Amino acid sequence: MKPFQGQALSWAIKDRVIELVLRREPCNEIGSQCLEELERFASVLPELEQNAHSLILYSDLACGFCAGADLRELYQRSQEMKKKDAIAGVRKFLERLHHVMNTLDACPIPTIAAVHGIVFGGGLELALTCDLIIADKTARFCFPELRLGLIPGFGGIPRLKRDLGNAVVRDLLLTGRSFNSTKAQQIGLASQVVAEGEALRVARATAAQMGKFDRNTAAAAKKFIKPIPYDDLRREIEIFCELFSQPAVEAGLKKFVESTSAQPYLP
Repeated sequence: MKPFQGQALSWAIKDRVIELVLRREPCNEIGSQCLEELERFASVLPELEQNAHSLILYSDLACGFCAGADLRELYQRSQEMKKKDAIAGVRKFLERLHHVMNTLDACPIPTIAAVHGIVFGGGLELALTCDLIIADKTARFCFPELRLGLIPGFGGIPRLKRDLGNAVVRDLLLTGRSFNSTKAQQIGLASQVVAEGEALRVARATAAQMGKFDRNTAAAAKKFIKPIPYDDLRREIEIFCELFSQPAVEAGLKKFVESTSAQPYLP
């Protein structure tokens, strides 16, 4: 299959490893364009898997891995539609994105997120679909959604609870604070911490190690140790949509959009 180069992301197979690259300025925000290209990737992933033994997800941008949802797009849509229609649109967006995230989560070959810099909100949720997170020392992890009157809506709470337990979820969610890469490794969020700029190199080396084993055995092991919490994921969408109808959300989004900060997503 030929490599793909889109506006928000690209992918290719190199040395029998699928490399999915985020590349949308300013910091890989996940909006409609990114979603369309992620859906395209999810649709061809079963074919790509046949010629690969692992997958690496990373960002080409200096700012970091991903700042999360495209809040400016979300705010604009909320202003242009009646509230009922806006909520229906948000639900549809979340259902489509959850399908992509679940496809990545269930991918039978081992998957690695190589992250640096900003790994916030939806960006952290995207990284959590991968089997391993390799972080360089600049990486910072955060769920800032409560600042907007929301909870994470891209599957982050069920996946983080599955991987690390409720205590970590409560800390990240209820404080809104960010964790550095050292803390992320201590709590088991990141499997490795490496020097600045080294995450992709180490991820490629790790993928090469993964490729030494029988793929069917690896797939069976992964399916056994990484169940997908479908019921909790569906409930997350319901709670997000319930909260989205509240006045606090519009106020939070308005404050974000009108911010003069170069990086308003930073805590």
